[in-house]
Amino acid sequence: MPPSGEIVGFIGLGNMGRPMGASLARSGFEVVGYDADSAAAAAFAGETGCRTAPTLAALAAAASVAVTMLPTGAIVRQVLLEEEGGALAHGLGVGNAGGGLVIDMSSSEPVGTRALGAALAERGVGLVDAPVSGGVEKARDGTLAIMIGADDAPAAERAEPVLRAMGDRLFRAGPLGAGHAAKALNNYIAAAAFTAASEALIVGDAFGLERETLLTIVNNSTGRNFNSEVPMKQHVLPRTFATGFKLGLMAKDVAIAADLAEAVGADAPLAVTMKARWAEANAALGPGADFTRAITHWEPK
Repeated sequence: MPPSGEIVGFIGLGNMGRPMGASLARSGFEVVGYDADSAAAAAFAGETGCRTAPTLAALAAAASVAVTMLPTGAIVRQVLLEEEGGALAHGLGVGNAGGGLVIDMSSSEPVGTRALGAALAERGVGLVDAPVSGGVEKARDGTLAIMIGADDAPAAERAEPVLRAMGDRLFRAGPLGAGHAAKALNNYIAAAAFTAASEALIVGDAFGLERETLLTIVNNSTGRNFNSEVPMKQHVLPRTFATGFKLGLMAKDVAIAADLAEAVGADAPLAVTMKARWAEANAALGPGADFTRAITHWEPK
């Protein structure tokens, strides 16, 4: 019997989704995978031994809980409400006596998440937003940090055993959309720190400071942060640019944070600047580039 009696349909078997689904399977959950890319679905089945569903309707018929790990909130909405005539949301709603549940672990827009929650509720399906932080390595280990937003306490409690199979730090962020807001704001802070560190290295170059020397000083001083200690040291200095987190995703999360500030009427000029800075790097280098490669766009040509 699965840890909570749930059969989990996992939608989105990319760099993050595949190891997250594998963590669920290792924890004893019965997992049914789905990806629009049949090769990704086949890879997941081969690595985990889990079955996959050929359609969203088939996944809804097999699962009591659906986890989405998709590129954008718009795609999450499309998969749930539009593809196959909305078969996923319909199937989850009518096929489960206690009601269906969707756990959106994507980096989605908080305002859109609230609208999606209302649309799913009309179909008898609950929604919990639970985006993650930690990257591919922690996804493999099942040690992600997970930020939870929910309007319905029983839905959050029902989601928790599923989430604990993928993360070791669960945070109840607040009402529906709060998890997505916290994730975007966290990544905005990280992006701003990476941008500042990049600019410091570039200014240091111009003055004649060795990059490794400057980073050693920063990492033993008050400027120390995750980006100066890990991405800068491990990926920028050796020019490997291989953290596994894509530039397009960082640009998207920064834009979500800046747009959220605008939506709530908050004055956040740095967020506006960061949105433009990362959008330019994304346009120049392409969304598939590693986010650390952004420094190559900002460096003097």
